[in-house]
Amino acid sequence: MVVAVQTPNSAPENVQKRKNRRKIARKNGSKPTLKLAASHASNDEDMHDITEVADLPEGSTSSLFPIPPPESIIENDNGNDDDDEIMIDDSAVPNSLSGTGNDNRNGAAAPLFPPASASAQKVLLKSESRRIPVPPHRMTPLKKDWVTIFGPLTEILGLQVRMNVQRRCVEMRTSKHTKDVGAIQKGADFVKAYSLGFDVNDAIALLRLDDLYLDSFEIKDVKTLHGDHLSRAIGRIAGQDGKTKFTIENTSRTRIVLADTKIHIMGSFQNIKIARDAIVSLILGSPPGKVYAGLRTISSRMKQRAI
Repeated sequence: MVVAVQTPNSAPENVQKRKNRRKIARKNGSKPTLKLAASHASNDEDMHDITEVADLPEGSTSSLFPIPPPESIIENDNGNDDDDEIMIDDSAVPNSLSGTGNDNRNGAAAPLFPPASASAQKVLLKSESRRIPVPPHRMTPLKKDWVTIFGPLTEILGLQVRMNVQRRCVEMRTSKHTKDVGAIQKGADFVKAYSLGFDVNDAIALLRLDDLYLDSFEIKDVKTLHGDHLSRAIGRIAGQDGKTKFTIENTSRTRIVLADTKIHIMGSFQNIKIARDAIVSLILGSPPGKVYAGLRTISSRMKQRAI
């Protein structure tokens, strides 16, 4: 004989409690309430946390999160349509920004502007002045070659130039005949090149060409030498009767001035680098024959690039 023992189940009791709760809510005629648990952490806090929400029947709403009526949803849809209507049409774009113009890479039309007037194209240059100091040992050559110096400054650049003997300097300023904005800088570089020891005909190239520069450094910047070691380094750079210096100038297409321990180079950026590397090698003790071989290789490469 088998005896079946039925264990008590708490599920029907929970269902019965829920039904009783619903009946009480219907009798009172109010919506299901929410159970709130007050936070007793501190007496100053008045906020409450929602711990449990009663089961809501289908179609009912909560007082905390009401469902918006369908009319408001329809109004929002109409608002989106209005936003679409506000968008700018192609017809509203002015002619200067519409398809009449060269297209950019991104596909957008480039704006067209009327040509600038003749008065707007004229650049008003402010009066600028520059004072270039001249070393004492270059004052006598400056007086001798003054006619050759101030001629290009006034004719090519349109500057006003004068020599101040008391201050041992050359003063220049722009005038109404000056057309180039950088004319006064070119004139200053021209006078400075002459004061460093370059020939007038070589210095005039600074006025006619735009890619010429001046570079100066000392032997002690490369290697600290004293006494006879310094003299031998200068001799290696110059060579017998200036042969080494002329070879470096002709190969690198530059002009070099040896002024005691200072070395000045005039030329383009790339050519200045070639001449400076050769001079540095001689200062560090390389024999002239090895430097000649390197210059010969560089000159052959330069000829191939020119072809």
